[in-house]
Amino acid sequence: MGKLALAAKITHVPSMYLSELDGPRKGTRQAAIDGHYEIARRCKELNVDTIIVFDTHWLVNANYHINCAPHFKGTYTSNELPHFIKNMDYEVYGNPELGKIIAKVCNEQGVETLAHDETTLAPEYGTLVPMRYMNQDLHFKVISVSALLTVHYLNDSARFGWALREAIEKHYDGNVAILASGSLSHRFAQNGSAPDFAHKIWSPFLESLDESVVKMWENAEWDTFCEMLPEYAAKGHGEGFMHDTAMLLGALGWSEYDQKVEVLTPYFGASGTGQINAIFPVSPQTGAAVPKPQASAENGTFTYGKSRL
Repeated sequence: MGKLALAAKITHVPSMYLSELDGPRKGTRQAAIDGHYEIARRCKELNVDTIIVFDTHWLVNANYHINCAPHFKGTYTSNELPHFIKNMDYEVYGNPELGKIIAKVCNEQGVETLAHDETTLAPEYGTLVPMRYMNQDLHFKVISVSALLTVHYLNDSARFGWALREAIEKHYDGNVAILASGSLSHRFAQNGSAPDFAHKIWSPFLESLDESVVKMWENAEWDTFCEMLPEYAAKGHGEGFMHDTAMLLGALGWSEYDQKVEVLTPYFGASGTGQINAIFPVSPQTGAAVPKPQASAENGTFTYGKSRL
């Protein structure tokens, strides 16, 4: 059947877009852009047909959501940072078939998920910025997954990731890449001091914390990292509460994941936040270590292995 061919944790900092434009930021994010180009090159080498982005700029307050409309085209301005990303043209093609397959398997595994293929909802910049560099030729189909989750359990996001992998491997005929689009620490510089932190981390504590995490990734210390993820997400100001990272690790086998991460774009600071582009090699997994669904178990709507949805 299908194959999860590539997995990565990526940056989507809007200063990448500024880096293209004439002005004081021109060229300053070329390393991050080059990291995206390299991911796209590898995806093509692996015959990837669809890229799924766990987007920490798509905020939702209930359920898990998949934007799998057949086509997206428009002009985007960020409501968060309209002076960074404004009037940015975009176009991507979606994959409704795969989006609906993923939603079905996620629901079967106890994670309430909705696929939206008939929608006017446009992707957020956690998807659009990476696709600007990875998909300029529209080679890949793109699916966006909500990953700024305000009232969700990290365990459910991990289970979502594993269900997504099983959907690909058991029910889809194609090769897929997944991208956790979000930072490490995400404490923005205090208003008024942002220019001073354009290339810095907000605090020595957060910088040290992030760097220790990257070392864990490079050393394949996944049992330790998965155990500390909830506290790291809270105390490290994780972007999107690090649900994108939980989805990524869930798809890779959670604490039984056994591979060392390859850093493409070394850890760097951006407006106070900690950023990276890193490949997480995919390896065979049973999913035995992935957390069971939590929300559906607590409200009595699901017993793993026997759906009552």
